[in-house]
Amino acid sequence: MATKLNIRGNWNEIKGRLKQKYGQLTDDDLTFAEGKDDELLGRLQQKLGRAKEEIRDEIEKL
Repeated sequence: MATKLNIRGNWNEIKGRLKQKYGQLTDDDLTFAEGKDDELLGRLQQKLGRAKEEIRDEIEKL
């Protein structure tokens, strides 16, 4: 299990893809600050009702 979220490429591009796929996500939901990986994953987990590891894997594939 990875401990840090590995974001490849441009976070704004990834945010856009996530918002397209999950229309209920807002910019506030997708605010990413360096070192706050778990906070971001926790917000997405609550909003999407999916496991953190699933969300982490999906983000890393974008």
